[in-house]
Amino acid sequence: MNTDNKDKYKDTVFLPKTDFPMRGGLPQKEPEILKQWQGMDLYARLREAGKGKPKWVLHDGPPYANGKIHMGHGLNKILKDVVVKYKSMTGYDAP
Repeated sequence: MNTDNKDKYKDTVFLPKTDFPMRGGLPQKEPEILKQWQGMDLYARLREAGKGKPKWVLHDGPPYANGKIHMGHGLNKILKDVVVKYKSMTGYDAP
């Protein structure tokens, strides 16, 4: 494909304009985000917001001691996290 055809093809692709970078750059952004959360004292604010609400605790067992790690382990932790966050957003004190 020659350069002229590439330029013509480029003009046929209509992508939305966005301020989001093409790459997330998490290793660089994560420290900035954590610093912002610490500056806001976010965890203390979440704990304060939970005062007086019914307590809801998920008792998670110890880490997996036998067998090889697999995708199911990750899924297990993700699903537990989703449930705790759901309970927190639906009126429970779920630390």
